[in-house]
Amino acid sequence: MLITLKQAAQKIQAANKILVTAHILPDGDAVGSTLAMLQILRAMGKTAEIFIDDTIRDNLHALPHFDEIRRPVKGEKFDADLLLILDTEPGRIGNVRNLTDAPILNIDHHVTNSGEGYDLYLEHEAAATCEIVFDFARELGAEITLDVAKCIYTGIATDTGFFQYSNTRAKTLRTVSELVTCGVRPNEISEQMEKKSLAEVRDMRNALESARIFFGGKVAGIFVKTAESTEGFVDLVRVIEGVEIAFMINEKEENFCRVSMRSNGIDVATIANSLGGGGHVRAAGCTLKTSLEDATKITVEAIGKALHVENLSDAGILLADVN
Repeated sequence: MLITLKQAAQKIQAANKILVTAHILPDGDAVGSTLAMLQILRAMGKTAEIFIDDTIRDNLHALPHFDEIRRPVKGEKFDADLLLILDTEPGRIGNVRNLTDAPILNIDHHVTNSGEGYDLYLEHEAAATCEIVFDFARELGAEITLDVAKCIYTGIATDTGFFQYSNTRAKTLRTVSELVTCGVRPNEISEQMEKKSLAEVRDMRNALESARIFFGGKVAGIFVKTAESTEGFVDLVRVIEGVEIAFMINEKEENFCRVSMRSNGIDVATIANSLGGGGHVRAAGCTLKTSLEDATKITVEAIGKALHVENLSDAGILLADVN
């Protein structure tokens, strides 16, 4: 059920013990928003803990209070009176859902989030969930400390491609201006987020070598197997001239593929939604429990339909060559 910012703030104020979480395959916005909310809630006198059911890439480990993020253990329970889910819908939090039966409060900016069966504050025009967390802090009368500001800034900066993407709006820049006033140094955040391990650089090289073009150059895809981190990989081919949709398929394990899509205007959220995923108009994704070859076929077919391609053979590549 959709609720207002004020109603969501009232639910937080009424709770005493809050479990905070975000989606699997966490990005800067997921981690930044949970860490910022953890600090805000504790400053209000709440008992709050973060659980995220996935590994988190190394360059986010420098964020304040990062070492307090826990991963759920099978059979573990957490006595909470509110489950606060940030930056995703409840279906994408993995085993965290098994930790508690507490009522859900969901705060998100993904337009595909339906809010069916739980309380949802959704602001789909927000550049990032961290931008919404900033508004929540104001609504709750919470202080934006430097540590909170660093977490919020990181989420906004990474979800906007450091203010290059079309989701950057005037309000986004006003929020960022206030965060810089709090003491955030943008150069330090960007330098930290740009860091990559040698393994990640090699994975990027392998991803680029796998690049394929579909539908006469309108679509580009890359294919990855068990990479350490794939953050930003899909953008490596999104910038190719003439490409309208870019996608990456990451075969995390046998018969388990994660698909990320980016576009220069075409609605990829609808494509992802048709495959059981979701996201934004220009950035979306899904999980396909099948082989890399079949995941490629499924993804290319779905994109072809969105481009109104009548014959899949027009893709311009044999799908069997992608493995």
